Amino acid sequence: MVDLDERIERIGTQPFRAKFHLRGRDRATAILRGPSAIRQHAHDLITQRLAPATPRNDGKQTPYRGHPVFVAQHATATCCRTCLQKNHGIPKGAELTPEQHEYVVAVICRWIERELAPHPA
Repeated sequence: MVDLDERIERIGTQPFRAKFHLRGRDRATAILRGPSAIRQHAHDLITQRLAPATPRNDGKQTPYRGHPVFVAQHATATCCRTCLQKNHGIPKGAELTPEQHEYVVAVICRWIERELAPHPA
């Protein structure tokens, strides 16, 4: 978990990534659905949009809002295969292995968990 937190923090220092936070409807969805449903959604969305060796519309397949997973993908650089390669060392051009797939889901879910955690005043 420490490694994930360190990686999330490092990626979060990039100016583009630092702008992303769970707000409004996306935040409410994460709270209402709960961690297990969000994890399942992340798993399904990654299967459809990121796991193939050459995803359809790669680089443009992840909306900026509309689901907490989408926001988390941009915040954690798991939004497309190029960002995944640059920031996580997972090469393009090959289908994600089950381990890589679970890693991506874990990064997304950990970012959402951190966003929902109460922050000390």
